[in-house]
Amino acid sequence: MSKKYHIVTYGCQMNVHESEKIAGILRRMGYEETKEKEDSDIIVFNTCCIRENAENHAFGNIGALKKLKKQKPDLLIAVGGCMTQEKGKTDVLKKKFPFIDIMFGTLNLEELERLIIKKRQQKKKVIEIREKEGEIVEFPDPYRTSYPNAWVNIMYGCNNFCSYCIVPYVRGRERSRKPENIINEVKKLVAEGYKEITLLGQNVNSYGLDNTTGMTFAELLESVASIEGKFRVRFMTSHPKDFNEDVVKVMEKYPKICRLVHLPVQSGSNSILQAMNRRYTREKYFGEIEMLKSRLPKAEVTTDIIVGFPEETEEDYLQTEDLVKKVDFASAFTFVYSPRQGTKAAEMENQISEDVQKDRIMRLVELVNSLTRAKSEKYVGKIVEILCEDYDEKKGLYLGRDEFGRMGYFKCDHNAVGEFVLLKITRANGISLFGELQDDSRL
Repeated sequence: MSKKYHIVTYGCQMNVHESEKIAGILRRMGYEETKEKEDSDIIVFNTCCIRENAENHAFGNIGALKKLKKQKPDLLIAVGGCMTQEKGKTDVLKKKFPFIDIMFGTLNLEELERLIIKKRQQKKKVIEIREKEGEIVEFPDPYRTSYPNAWVNIMYGCNNFCSYCIVPYVRGRERSRKPENIINEVKKLVAEGYKEITLLGQNVNSYGLDNTTGMTFAELLESVASIEGKFRVRFMTSHPKDFNEDVVKVMEKYPKICRLVHLPVQSGSNSILQAMNRRYTREKYFGEIEMLKSRLPKAEVTTDIIVGFPEETEEDYLQTEDLVKKVDFASAFTFVYSPRQGTKAAEMENQISEDVQKDRIMRLVELVNSLTRAKSEKYVGKIVEILCEDYDEKKGLYLGRDEFGRMGYFKCDHNAVGEFVLLKITRANGISLFGELQDDSRL
């Protein structure tokens, strides 16, 4: 009987891809995936501590395994990711959940196989968290689960130290992958039939600034976009302090690069941006939007916004609303500030009350949703290219996104997953589009 694994993932695309790497390690060890925890021989939690909710969910789900561990004492429970890398958190996990067998961090993910073998050979728990980043380890063949999309790390870590953010403390300093490794990985993915490649980094614009690649991000982006084949290229995340015209020129040159930039603004208030240590102003942000739109008039921008940051006044919040209206984002991910232990913002005075935070986030979400709905309505009657990603059994419809990330649903009499199709949009519902497949539209 084969051994089975189950992975629980929290957080962003970075974590999703790291779970694919974990799956690749487990499969090379002879494990097969199961969707059921009860059938597992090993359960791996790939955690996130960027926001309090993700951490609380992880605690709850790990705790829920206490009974299963008693029933299956040979079951291995491993916890890794950002939460274990956070200073002092392994001690909390040991005390709270003594049944955890293995703990590893973001900086030694590649050692999971050795840690599992070590645990099998001894009775005591295995806890190994590397405290300092080392050389980048190339992962052979992660087990990808997002076809027709594929995630490709171009760099790891962050040097920005935004005052609210724990990332530099749990992912280390910026390290860039060698360009030849990235390009070869993308070529392999395209040859295997993947149709959308997303280049990942905490700040992709910093690629190469560690003087190890001899290549800027704009040059890397051009090298990737030059690869032959019908596929899309996305990249995230861009930092407004570094986003530049060289990148936009490459986007202008290569149609396969989606004309969508994720550019987190976080706040529309200069005083709050300064308190966040973002190192740009609202005026600089507006200037970058203008530069992007002047070269690519049809380009769209998505963003992240935090409300209720320490010392945020009502006027500060209203400046954020003003910026949202003027930029007219394609969509925005909105968050209530939550203090993260070890960051400067957590020590600031004048933390905003939950009532005020709740009021502001509700107002902001309403504004963002209204703008998003208005953008969706403009799609009606147009023909758009969609990359089909999945089939929704409840709706009985296929679904996929256009280059701007807008989800479109449609009927089709064959399995269209992985195909580019043309849809005539007949109606819009919030952020979703519904359309009719055009004849002979497979591309």
